Amino acid sequence: MTIDQDLILRLENLARLQLSEEERQQIMGDLNNILQMVEQLQEIDTSNVEPLVYLTDRVNVMRSDEVKHQLNRKDALKNAPDANEEYFKVPKVIDI
Repeated sequence: MTIDQDLILRLENLARLQLSEEERQQIMGDLNNILQMVEQLQEIDTSNVEPLVYLTDRVNVMRSDEVKHQLNRKDALKNAPDANEEYFKVPKVIDI
């Protein structure tokens, strides 16, 4: 399979892009290089290779849940665009 000018124009239209001719040529070359790399990978004999399910043998490794770098209320509200002494004020978004 090769990427041609017609496919690039269709992709440009679908993605709502406006590319210059130079950019089209660049993308066409890049996509063709990617396809060539995938074709090379398909030539590799993987019949004796067990499928990889996990990248590591470790299972459910969890860290301790510790509070760190906690802000006090005054510092947390300091840069808020709108707040009272206790809470951030935000515009109402749901009409009930």
